[in-house]
Amino acid sequence: MSLRIAFIGAGSIGFTRKLVSDLLTIPEFADVELAFTDIDGRNLEMVAELCRRDIAHNRLPAKIVSTTDRRKALAGAKYVFCVVRVGGLEAFRTDVEIPLKYGVDQCVGDTLCAGGIMYGQRGIAAMLDFCRDIREVAAPGCLLLNYANPMAMLTWAANVHGGVRCVGLCHGVQHGGHQIAEVLGVKREELSYICAGINHQTWFVDVRAKGRRVGGEELLAGFERHPVYSVTERCRIDMLRRFGVYSTESNGHLSEYLMWYRKRPAEIRRWCHLSYWIHGETGGYLRVCEEGRDWFEKDFARGVDGHPPQEYSMEKRSDEHGAFILEALETGRVYRGHFNLPNGGAITNLPADAVIEGPGYVDQHGIHMLQVGDLPLGCAAVCNQSVSVQRMAVQAALTGDVTLLKQAMLLDPLVGAVCNPPEVWRMADEMLVAQARWLPQYADAIPAAKRRLKSEPAPKTKPSRGFRLSAAEKARRAKKRHSKDREVR
Repeated sequence: MSLRIAFIGAGSIGFTRKLVSDLLTIPEFADVELAFTDIDGRNLEMVAELCRRDIAHNRLPAKIVSTTDRRKALAGAKYVFCVVRVGGLEAFRTDVEIPLKYGVDQCVGDTLCAGGIMYGQRGIAAMLDFCRDIREVAAPGCLLLNYANPMAMLTWAANVHGGVRCVGLCHGVQHGGHQIAEVLGVKREELSYICAGINHQTWFVDVRAKGRRVGGEELLAGFERHPVYSVTERCRIDMLRRFGVYSTESNGHLSEYLMWYRKRPAEIRRWCHLSYWIHGETGGYLRVCEEGRDWFEKDFARGVDGHPPQEYSMEKRSDEHGAFILEALETGRVYRGHFNLPNGGAITNLPADAVIEGPGYVDQHGIHMLQVGDLPLGCAAVCNQSVSVQRMAVQAALTGDVTLLKQAMLLDPLVGAVCNPPEVWRMADEMLVAQARWLPQYADAIPAAKRRLKSEPAPKTKPSRGFRLSAAEKARRAKKRHSKDREVR
């Protein structure tokens, strides 16, 4: 089978290499052409060299071409993976640190809340450029598989305004499924479930262990007695207790999309845990990304010789959806998963235009979403509030409408729980100015934002250091993670 698969943002070493490994475990894909593109030529070539060496080690005829010319990489591609982080870690730091000055404490800041909204402003501007190039030079009917956040906003923009078929892919459902199997004491293959909602606010609405339906009370009891999850998943367990269903999203992620768990420092300490960043550490994902960058720059600067090639095998294939979708589309082997696509009535009490995450299957005829019906009313209410924020943020990103952007931030659950309107208006101005180079749609508005920041008195806020590790503990974990990464890679 000869086809071209492109990767935008291929300089992401861990993710690109994982997806390539998944793809090349499929026998029919042994001779595919992989086209890598990134704006960072150094990272791009390092990842390309690692993947070429893996391919040679596994004695496959697949080829890799790498280029900083995006259109050249996309030319003739039947499938495109988007794994970008627009603005890199420099912009990401402002997504976390500026809101923290106003008391808005985020664990990740890449999906909703102030950081996620601004990440969407950067990402949508870039996504529309990607879509234009795909329409013009990729193969007819090219499918875009988006792994970049904010997942719902970018997938919404690509499908509705970019004119490209786009499916958003996330692994939160799979990770939550592993947890549920563990607390119920069953093997993962003995568990089946249906999840539905919006990305990072998706709910296990139907769980079955060995064919037996498992209710919310049984799940709650299992999580409450688990020696680890009872401590690290307090926010998720509390949502299960009060809404009757378990969330697919990690404790730290979930806590920043709601108005209850991070609005005061004492609340964060009550509901979150520092044993691992994803449990709720302030700026936790930013920290590990910066550690990963430092590892890349220091360790990989010495070359690839000290890092063993990867063995491609079905046993080592990850549970990421991407390769399974391509396998189903090209071979007809049916794949069932959970995907992010425009609703169109699949979840009947969420808006039709929203990008939902729900169950579907893939075969040679395409991706088919299943009819879910109504979410539990409480879950639908949580999702609907976020959908309104997403819709406004997408429209603001398309038009450069500063007022609409600020309204989206004001209506965000956590921002609204912490800040008053003058604080939100100033915080948004500060973020616009700090991220100006990645926001072409706001070019005409940013000078006025600068003037407001200089002329208007700053509101009195309570900056917070956040819920963080000590410097010594950060160093210890970075060293441990570095050693583990060397072993894995």
